[in-house]
Formats: sequence, structure tokens, C-alpha cells
Amino acid sequence: MKIVEEVLDAGSHAYVTGYLHDVSEEMENHRIRPCMVVCPGGGYEMLSDREKDPPAFAWFAAGYQVFALNYSIKEYAGDLRPLMELSKTVMMIRRRAGEWQIHPDQIAVMGFSAGGHLAASLGTLWNSGRLKERMNTENGMNRPNAMILSYPVISAGEFAHQGSLEKVSGGDEELKEWFSLEKRITPDTPPAFLWHTADDDVVPVENTMLFGMALKRAGVPFECHIFPSGIHGLSMCNYDVDTKNESCGQWFSLGLYWLNQLFGYRC
Repeated sequence: MKIVEEVLDAGSHAYVTGYLHDVSEEMENHRIRPCMVVCPGGGYEMLSDREKDPPAFAWFAAGYQVFALNYSIKEYAGDLRPLMELSKTVMMIRRRAGEWQIHPDQIAVMGFSAGGHLAASLGTLWNSGRLKERMNTENGMNRPNAMILSYPVISAGEFAHQGSLEKVSGGDEELKEWFSLEKRITPDTPPAFLWHTADDDVVPVENTMLFGMALKRAGVPFECHIFPSGIHGLSMCNYDVDTKNESCGQWFSLGLYWLNQLFGYRC
């Protein structure tokens, strides 16, 4: 394994850690690999340890090149910073795809809770005028090819997780409404895999359901799993992250199969 660390901007609090497979003369089939970018949750207030390296290592073990994004939080979470940081991450990976043995058209983003909001923000807002006013998106170089959203914060409406929306909008009501992502889906939104628990008492399951229904209306392919019971913040749902839940733990194998099929990847 090769580990790389990239600071996104001089003076930025955000950085990316990459976990890359070594190139082997014995394994010709996997010289060029798909890529996963992991965004941990934490309400834009902190970055969850259980939602960063454990899922990153699971995707690595499945054959993916993996990057974990430590994006801006707390008072730095406003002003579109996390969205621009994830945009820059995807663009950087595409530009350096040859160096890092990555298929440039097989870059997925995934996130948990508020990290799911960030991943879904890029999936829905990658081509928005507001973002392009702030940065050069290089004609869509920032568009991910797929999203995996784990119990994501989505809506600014009735079922909003107010703490996340307050942080990412900087308290600006108009910007908060802009970040109600079920309203930002277009036919150009990338395919998505979503999962949630029906009794999540932190981020209501309606967030995932609203997003799924909007994807359906826009004709965007998606897969959605609602598990009957499980606490918020399950991550990998195993003993390693202190959230063992065998039922919900199926999400990873289901998501892996879905993404491998989408990318045509045989691991």
C-alpha cells in the first residue's frame, strides 16, 4: 500500500489522505482501478473516526483506490468550503488518474450523515452557477460518476437535521434552502446507492426517501435500502466500530455489488 496526503489549498484546514494499491507485475487485471472518496459525518461539527478509515479500508480491500477527505468543519464549514474541497478532490484525482492508476470515469463519492450531505451536494450541485462562480470546475471535471449515501442529511425542510444545515449554510436562510438537495436533482445527477434505518432518531429516514423519490422523477438510476432498525452513525455496523448490527451490515456488500456492476469492475 502507498499512502499519499494532499493539502487542497495553502492555508486550508482540509486535506486528503489516499490509500493506493501497489502496482504488481503479477496482477495485470488490476493495473487501473476504480476510486472511492470517503466523506465522514459529524454534523459539519466534527469528523467521525468510525466513518473515515474503517470504510476506506473496506473499499481498499475490495480493490478500489481510496481517498478520505478531511473537509472544513465548525466555523469553517460555511461559504461553500466543504463543497469546493470535495470538488477539488475529484478534479485532482481525475488529473492525476494516470499517476495513481485510477480509471478517470470510475470515481465515486460516499458519505455518512453530514458527509452524505456533502457527497450528495457534489452529485447534485457540481454544475451549479453558484459553485462555478467560486471556482473553475473545468467543464465538469468535478462531477462524480456515482454516489453512495449512508443515512444522509438531505433536506432543509420538515425533516431537516438543523445542526448540519446551520453549519454548512453559515446560518444564511437562502443558502440553507439551496442545500435542500432533494430539490437540486437533475437528469445529470450521477447514479446513487442509498441506505438508512427506519427508526433513525437523529437524521430522519425521510431524508433518504425524499432523495430517492426525486431521483426517480428525474430518471436517475438508484438503489435504496431501508433497514428496520439501527442507531444513527452505524458506519460499517461491526464490532470494530462499536456498532455491530448484522442486518444493517449488509449495506456494504449490497453497495459494493451495485457499484461494481455500474463500473463493470471485477474484483
